[in-house]
Amino acid sequence: MEPPVSITETLMPVPDAAGVHTHAPASDRLKARFSRNLKERAIEGVLFLAAFSSVATTLGIVYILLSESWVFFQHVPLKDFLTDTQWTPLFDDAHFGIMVLLSGTLVSSLVALLVAIPLGTIIAIYLSEFAPFAVREIAKPVLELLAGVPTVIYGYFALLFVTPILQWFFPDLGGFSLLAAGLVMGVMIIPYVSSVSEDAMRAVPMAIREGSYAMGATRFQTAVRVVMPSAFSGIAAAYILGISRAVGETMVVAVAAGMQPNLTWNPAEPAATITAYIVQVALGDLPHGSIGYQTIFAAGLSLFVITLFFNILGHWLRRRYREVY
Repeated sequence: MEPPVSITETLMPVPDAAGVHTHAPASDRLKARFSRNLKERAIEGVLFLAAFSSVATTLGIVYILLSESWVFFQHVPLKDFLTDTQWTPLFDDAHFGIMVLLSGTLVSSLVALLVAIPLGTIIAIYLSEFAPFAVREIAKPVLELLAGVPTVIYGYFALLFVTPILQWFFPDLGGFSLLAAGLVMGVMIIPYVSSVSEDAMRAVPMAIREGSYAMGATRFQTAVRVVMPSAFSGIAAAYILGISRAVGETMVVAVAAGMQPNLTWNPAEPAATITAYIVQVALGDLPHGSIGYQTIFAAGLSLFVITLFFNILGHWLRRRYREVY
């Protein structure tokens, strides 16, 4: 509530355009306050709409996935969807075993994480604790440029460059493989892991490092045994971001891993992933509403549940291990 305007405030001298002090009426000041409050309310409304748009978009995606998947599961039992070992939705003898696509997704993501997490963590430790200021200011933007390269470029890089190199070491390796796709995906994810991890490590107060040095620890011991545990919540968030990025990758696996559904846990074999299958069907000629077309929504719902699980896990880890300084 606005305080009452006193007579003193009403008669306060206000300079006019000529510089002469005059007494501005209280109504003019009230109008100015009302105008300022109105502008603030308008700014708050714009900010609320911007925040609500992301929530509305997420709710719209969830609604589409659930509504379309409900139609699919009216024709295909959930038990068959989760336990069948074949995925042939476009054949006359149709099978709808999501485990076939899930195996390709998990294997390629695991290979990518085996590359991205160790290298990204090492790069983050170096940039945060050992690199000179000039080196860090140059290396970090250059490293983050990897995140701006189109993923289709990574896909053809995996197919035409990485695969021939792997075939030189493994002559029996085919032209398409989850191994080549996973290795390149790992390189693609490194900027996400290293950048977020480095920011989390640099947020650790310098007093903690100085206390470690005072106890006789070396820079490496301080980085590994003091700074990293203190920044674990942020590092865990970086890992979860990398996992979600690997699971949701599309073009690299579509180009380099092959698009043939194959239930395998061997990274040297070709296989299709959930995202690659969605691209394959979405670009086809299947009529909207057919059971074959509805499979992309069921597959998308499965992918959404996986990424939701990892995001919830990351949120729990941040809350569980977050340090308050």
